Formats: sequence, C-alpha cells, structure tokens
Amino acid sequence: MNLPADAVAALEVFQRAAGWEQRARLLMQWGDRLPGLSDVDKVDANRVHGCESQVWLVGALDDGHWQFAASSDARLIRGLVALLLARVNGLSAVELQQVDLPEWFNQLGLARQLSPSRSNGLNAVLQRMRSLSDV
Repeated sequence: MNLPADAVAALEVFQRAAGWEQRARLLMQWGDRLPGLSDVDKVDANRVHGCESQVWLVGALDDGHWQFAASSDARLIRGLVALLLARVNGLSAVELQQVDLPEWFNQLGLARQLSPSRSNGLNAVLQRMRSLSDV
C-alpha cells in the first residue's frame, strides 16, 4: 500500500533520529505543528473515548479520501496523534481499514515507548476513524 506523503516524510525524519531523546523531541514538534481544533469541534460528540487523555477527532470525506483533524490536551499524545494523522490522511475508507497501527509506530521507532494505555488510546482513535469512514 502506498503511504501518504506526510507519512513518508515522518518515516524519513524519525528513522534518521539518533536515539529516543531525539525521537521524543521530534514527537513534541509534530504535536506542536498539529493545527488546533476550534471549541465548536471540542464537544463530547467528537471526543474519543478509551483515551486517558482528552482527544477530539473530526473527519471529512473529500473526493473519496478521508481527512482527519484532532487535538489533545496532552503534548505527547498530540505528537502521537499527529503521526497517526500523517499515516491516515488522504486514505480511502478501504485503505483506512488496512492500517496496521503497531507496525506504523514500529517503523517510526516509537513502538517501545508506547505504554499499553497509550497504545489503547491510539487504537481507540483509529477505531473512531474507521467508524466515521463506515458511514
């Protein structure tokens, strides 16, 4: 499966990173670049349940391809969500179903840093994306 351009860029940057400290800094930078959601979007209907941190997600279908936007109150989670968005934005609903979350974070060199609760939270975000795309 072809990766979106943002995902390719993320892989290049993270795979060049020398060690966890550099990856952690990159993760924060990706989170800081995530465009904020408006208060209109930060409502309970857009909240992803299953995350320890608050995460809001909105999605729109554009010419057969999904575009998602998300926000979180936790900086590290914002970074992880930004990397998830890089991986999924621009995919069709069928491609979205095929995204392998553990493999994606493994390729980025971040799999070991994903605690079970963070992993569950990111899975909840991906499941929410998939359920939005089922409509």
